[in-house]
Amino acid sequence: MVGGSDVVETTTLSCAKCGKPAHLHCPKCIELKLPREGAAFCSHKSVHLKAKLSSPAPENSGKQNSGSPNDGWLYCLRKGQARTPKLPHFDWTGPLRPYPISKRRPVPAHIDQPDWAIDGIPKIEPNSDLQHHVEIKTPDQIEQMRETCRITREVLDAAARVIRPGITTDEIDAVVHEATIAAGGYPSPLNYHFFPKSCCTSVNEVICHGIPDARKLEDGDIVNVDVSVYYKGVHGDLNETFFVGNVDETSKRLVQCTYECLEKAIAIVKPGVRFREIGEIINRHASMSGFSVAKSYGGHGIGELFHCAPNIPHYARNKAVGVMKAGQTFTIEPMINSGVWRDRMWPDGWTDVTTDGKRSAQFEHTLLVTDTGVEVLTARLPSSPNVFPWLSS
Repeated sequence: MVGGSDVVETTTLSCAKCGKPAHLHCPKCIELKLPREGAAFCSHKSVHLKAKLSSPAPENSGKQNSGSPNDGWLYCLRKGQARTPKLPHFDWTGPLRPYPISKRRPVPAHIDQPDWAIDGIPKIEPNSDLQHHVEIKTPDQIEQMRETCRITREVLDAAARVIRPGITTDEIDAVVHEATIAAGGYPSPLNYHFFPKSCCTSVNEVICHGIPDARKLEDGDIVNVDVSVYYKGVHGDLNETFFVGNVDETSKRLVQCTYECLEKAIAIVKPGVRFREIGEIINRHASMSGFSVAKSYGGHGIGELFHCAPNIPHYARNKAVGVMKAGQTFTIEPMINSGVWRDRMWPDGWTDVTTDGKRSAQFEHTLLVTDTGVEVLTARLPSSPNVFPWLSS
């Protein structure tokens, strides 16, 4: 029923203007793929269309979604540097579409901010020597990393608790933003290379870097929430993929397999192991489960810099250099696809999706190499919500 003007509904809805039985549907709502409820009309077409245009965010989405295009609810373009009131033209690979995004959320002046916070351009990171060699953290740096990563975990847990059908990814971003600020931290993604939000929310066929927007999560979706926090001069990085309501069996297997890929990779981390071995472990488990490994993005070093050496591919036969040493901190964050591994970028310049439109899942931890093995700095806490069935069995 997409792309028409007036659409005859198979079920009777109530007119959003007067409450009478309604058999017509707002063409603008069809274009934006908003829910039918609250978007039907009887003879009040012009009035209803005007009302929807002044409130493009889904209904019941909270104060964060109460704006209009003139208040900043616009589609994102050019890696966050441009906006448009119209859905961009694109050969979409799957059923998901972008929705308008809200204005950038403010950060209080007392919060310590990274050097990209104001103008969107990292200054220290690109030219640092740590892009070429892997830093061995001092004991003080390690303690700072532990503290920041615990906050990162608590922020992601706060987001996990609100995930349900009907919530928008913009509302999830608001939870992440407020929880980060309340802990005294800065949401690392915010304005990083102009990224417009405080976390990434990647739904269904989105592999990574999805931008929180006005779309409501639907029953049967999967959504990855990627949280990064800057606190006391260092960054923590963590993400998990969550079920939204009742999810199909293939999606359940995909998400559990991705979780297992990360766990198996973490299990080999210790001094002397080559970084390239991580990809071999992940690729083997994903392939045996009938899935593929996304190749365009990998794990990375982290600390005072958000992204630095080492580069950690998640696929087999990669050419990563170096061996693990005690005191190194880095992420492992496999992205596993239910179809082919290849990806494609949306017009916003951030949202990376599968080329076949099939689903993708991801899990990530920030790790510390110890003298005898590994410490998961972003590990689940006793208070973490119990959202993964396989952890209860």
